[in-house]
Amino acid sequence: MDQLEAAPRANLRWTICALLFFATTVNYIDRQVLGILKPTLQRELGWHESDYSWVVFAFQLAYAVMMPIAGRIIDWLGIRAGYALAVVVWSLASMSHALARTTTQFAMARFALGTGEAANFPAAVKTIAAWFPQRQRALATGIFNSGSNIGAIVAPLMVPFFALRFGWRSAFIATGSLDFVWLAAWLFFFRRHPQPREPERDEQVRYSRLFGKRQAWILLLGKFLTDPAWWFYLFWLPGFLNNKYGLDLAQLGPPLVTIYVSADLGSIGGGWLSSAFIARGWTINRARKTAMFVCACGALPLTGIIFTGNHLWGAVGLISLAVASHQGWSANIYTLASDMFPRAAVGTATGFGGIGGAISGMLVAPAIGYWLDFSHDAYAPLFFIFGSMYLVALLVIHLIVPRIEQVEM
Repeated sequence: MDQLEAAPRANLRWTICALLFFATTVNYIDRQVLGILKPTLQRELGWHESDYSWVVFAFQLAYAVMMPIAGRIIDWLGIRAGYALAVVVWSLASMSHALARTTTQFAMARFALGTGEAANFPAAVKTIAAWFPQRQRALATGIFNSGSNIGAIVAPLMVPFFALRFGWRSAFIATGSLDFVWLAAWLFFFRRHPQPREPERDEQVRYSRLFGKRQAWILLLGKFLTDPAWWFYLFWLPGFLNNKYGLDLAQLGPPLVTIYVSADLGSIGGGWLSSAFIARGWTINRARKTAMFVCACGALPLTGIIFTGNHLWGAVGLISLAVASHQGWSANIYTLASDMFPRAAVGTATGFGGIGGAISGMLVAPAIGYWLDFSHDAYAPLFFIFGSMYLVALLVIHLIVPRIEQVEM
């Protein structure tokens, strides 16, 4: 019997998963606020697309720099203290946007936000590895990862409420303050229910030991090729809907809620799919890669968004399918870290993989901004690229690691 199954507090694992879901929700609320306010800020500050892209770049730069460091900090401090520290940093950074007056000041606030938020997924994936048996990890990951979509659903409902009544600065303060609610619950829960069988500190795994592992590189390359699609949806969809269909701040809610509800279903569904395959006796390799192939095919119809013409809900339908597929893909690629690496290295390995997505997002953000300025807002080529990259990424993953199994460290 799996040791985790026999643990006296095994029934608490889903409470832990709920806390991870809550943390990921407020994480994405905070990072989504800027994208929703983009049309408002462009008018008030006179931003071009390229100006906005450099503000996004600042977030991605911090995210890229801090992702591997965050994983190491989580492995060293332990889940309880490391996660709490990260939330304090990103909450204060989120609220600091309300003080910004210039593009440079917004970029500084975004850099601080990326510094704190980079720890969320290394901490959450390490927590899943500690509390859940392997057969349940993809489902649990899909559930907590679906918080990113709930955050993206809540944000377009919450941000206009505050921005239209009290000004756009109030939106940053209101959303940033939610993090302290999570922080209180997290610290209270772990004080009463300490981790059942795991020490708070793990022996450090040097990055030099990951560099020589092909398994680490598929985490990095898989996210390098596909994460820019999610950043594009998160930071440019409100601007796309405003530019293409004339939706203002008060009208963005229904399309964005539809898109991110779909993403939420995709996240849970993608995690459930591979877990269901494993329950039927499939190998980890076959189950994970089949689920990722299904998700890659689900994103492919986005390449034809140009054929929707001026039909808003036709475009929303294709984008909804694509973001659902991305989140299902994401649930499985995050789970690969705990599939392939021992517990002590999971946080570090997740951070190593995350840096790939952060670096590509950092490079792609200015490219998107300059392309939209140059092409006079031609979005169709961007959708084509982002819809097709999952099949490319899966091929790369399979060629580098034909069989998914845990490595010897």
